[in-house]
Amino acid sequence: VSHVIRAGDKVSCTISELQPLRAEPEDVPIDIVYEDAHVLVVNKPAHMVVHPAPGNANGTLVNGILHHCTLPTITLQSNNILSESEDDSDAEDSVSLDDHNSCMEISPNMIGSSVRPGIVHRLDKGTSGLLVVAKDEHSHTHLSEQFKQHTIHRVYVSLTSGVPSTLSGRVEVPIGRDTNNRVRMAAMPGPNISRHVRHAASRYKVIEVLAGGGCALVEWRLETGRTHQIRAHAKYLGIPLLGDEVYGGTKGLALSLLRPTVASSHRGDLAQLVSKFERPCLHALALG
Repeated sequence: VSHVIRAGDKVSCTISELQPLRAEPEDVPIDIVYEDAHVLVVNKPAHMVVHPAPGNANGTLVNGILHHCTLPTITLQSNNILSESEDDSDAEDSVSLDDHNSCMEISPNMIGSSVRPGIVHRLDKGTSGLLVVAKDEHSHTHLSEQFKQHTIHRVYVSLTSGVPSTLSGRVEVPIGRDTNNRVRMAAMPGPNISRHVRHAASRYKVIEVLAGGGCALVEWRLETGRTHQIRAHAKYLGIPLLGDEVYGGTKGLALSLLRPTVASSHRGDLAQLVSKFERPCLHALALG
């Protein structure tokens, strides 16, 4: 039900108290690409949330890992939940920035028993790809330190709307919450004195120009781990990720860029294909 608010109207609402979240083992399929006694590396599918959070209490990657590793149940208090897509060493935001659902992660400094399995870095709900998980406190400590020191190399690949003006480069532009849209971040060039605007650096390289320049396969290497870093930097470069409605990679933009490169007899197929874009075209390809 919608209602136009007018001067003098009073709006009242009741906000339910958040209940503590419990990460219960669940028989959720997980794709393990490497495992030893100390760590495991999983290939997270798109649309899977990493950890239980308000709006996503079960069916998460951690639920599946707890079932696989038969680890103790973890209770999360709301004030110990952090936003997604950042390293533990960098995470500060307490508000989820997932497009439509709350997809927040846990802090490594939780009150109570240590987090198992230990999440030391994060992927957005819509991002697919590799994520390393610590299976014990020792591994968690060492992996967290490596992420803090930026000695772990992360490689992502994406499909972008259009092609960057230079085929490779380095983007060093701070990132902060978009003042015009609270559900997204923004690259903020120039002097920034706010503690909420943080240093961010990404390297990119065009692997292949596709569709006559309507799209490109781009490799990204992160030097920092900020919320939505690649998505914000891609938008800053004028090449929002295909399927990234929040950051400008809309279906309409995709069609406008790709339609001229497709024979008229196939434009119906193109429109059908683009209509199936349900998430930003971003994949975590490698960790090392």
